[in-house]
Amino acid sequence: MATCPPYPTHPTGPAEGAPRRHAHWWQRKWVRYGALVTLLAISGLVILALVRRQTGTEGFLVGLGLAVFPVPLLVAAFRWLDRVEPGPWRNLLFAFAWGACAAALIAIVANSFATRWIATATADPTSADTLGATVIAPIVEESAKAAAVLLVFLFRRRDFTGIVDGVVIAGVTATGFAFTENILYLGTAFGTDQLSGDSGLKSVTAATFFVRVVMSPFAHPLFTVLTGIGFGIAALSAERHHVRRVLLPLAGLVLAMGMHAMWNGSSSFGEFGFFAVYATFMVPAFALLTWLVVWTRQRELRTVRAELPAYATAGWLSASEPYVLGSMRARRLARRYAARHLGGRPAARSVAEYEAYATSLAFLRHRARDGRAGADFLVRERKLLHELWLRRDAARPALAYAARATAPVPVVPVPPPWPAYGYTPTYGQPHPGPYATAAPYPAYKPYPVYNPYRS
Repeated sequence: MATCPPYPTHPTGPAEGAPRRHAHWWQRKWVRYGALVTLLAISGLVILALVRRQTGTEGFLVGLGLAVFPVPLLVAAFRWLDRVEPGPWRNLLFAFAWGACAAALIAIVANSFATRWIATATADPTSADTLGATVIAPIVEESAKAAAVLLVFLFRRRDFTGIVDGVVIAGVTATGFAFTENILYLGTAFGTDQLSGDSGLKSVTAATFFVRVVMSPFAHPLFTVLTGIGFGIAALSAERHHVRRVLLPLAGLVLAMGMHAMWNGSSSFGEFGFFAVYATFMVPAFALLTWLVVWTRQRELRTVRAELPAYATAGWLSASEPYVLGSMRARRLARRYAARHLGGRPAARSVAEYEAYATSLAFLRHRARDGRAGADFLVRERKLLHELWLRRDAARPALAYAARATAPVPVVPVPPPWPAYGYTPTYGQPHPGPYATAAPYPAYKPYPVYNPYRS
């Protein structure tokens, strides 16, 4: 009988006894993280100085106080969309910081340089401003924001598995960019009111706040989400589809630039051009994209319900867990029950982690069936199963309660053909251990559930 360590080495790693290759200093993780943090910090300091110089200290503080209003709502909305398989917070923090610091700095510098060059070349400042707003700004700003999505797509590939991940990263990046841009616009408007003496609802500050924060807080996220959808569809494509994985993100980026250009050019369509574009294009596009993302989220839940029965049949999960883990309401009930009856917030956190690992396991198996799992499928499957086993004591009772509360009719499983190793599992009895033998699930013969005792 063969044995297997909990965390085996990657099959393509160096042979046992072979000399280990030391990574170059620039390949070390702390060097890359340090360089990224330094880049974002320097960008933040520079953009802070530029905005403060243009708006003044008082205008900057007023703009900052008003621009922060939509940020928690937008971030919470994108986090809600990501509840099926929540990505790590560090990706969201990077996306927001990139949008607020690096992308905003690139946009301010590039837009100013391009507008001045056009004004000098054409000797027509008015046309230069219009051209800069409708052509230069959409290209520069959407490209700068798309860079964050590209970086996560390339260097955090395991966290970027589909459309929802692309939407969330793109939306949070655009939220950070809009936050900095709103500080600039609101602070400038406040400075104008200080010079003219206007105040209250008739002030430029109030009008700017209404247009940018109340009516269109989703404008920048809506544009960049199109780029995120392109990257998300590319993530769903197989590795061999190289052309598709390149063209789809570019198509999303071009659509984002086009919608951004239409939005910026709405003021040149007449007195009511802004409202016409808002009602005709922005609101329907926002509704359509919202429906698409919610539909994708429901599709992910169906994937969880379809893939996890393989592990329930093998004894890793109880018979009711695939249904519970495929329902957001049942998941919420399980976390609430754990918090109230099984040990407070630590127990609820264990249940939430159990749900996240089980979802990742379902998606990993789904990608394996489609040929997109990669060479480390068994290693990752084994690690996810081990993480589930470590959290089973808090998760099993909570998920069982959620199953009774949401599906009172029990589901009777069909007994699988268990191998003769001196143990016949029965649902409701303790599992023999985190690496017990699991029978292959007939529907997934090319990708059987992990079996550590295979010789």
